[in-house]
Amino acid sequence: MKEDYVDCLELTGKTIQRFRIHKDTGDGPELQIDLTDGTSLSYSVCSQISTRATLYKGGAGTPEIHCDYSI
Repeated sequence: MKEDYVDCLELTGKTIQRFRIHKDTGDGPELQIDLTDGTSLSYSVCSQISTRATLYKGGAGTPEIHCDYSI
């Protein structure tokens, strides 16, 4: 069964030295967590843009789909 979360076991018990939120520069904001053992965790949310177009014939009832274009 797929979990609804990611468990970062490598971070368990570590101590945070610095927690930074970098401003959005176009790619979305980024979180940077520096730990006292010299490691850092970087976290960002990425969105993907997609397009979709459908060629159909309308009228009464359900439209008749001729072609579905997805990129």
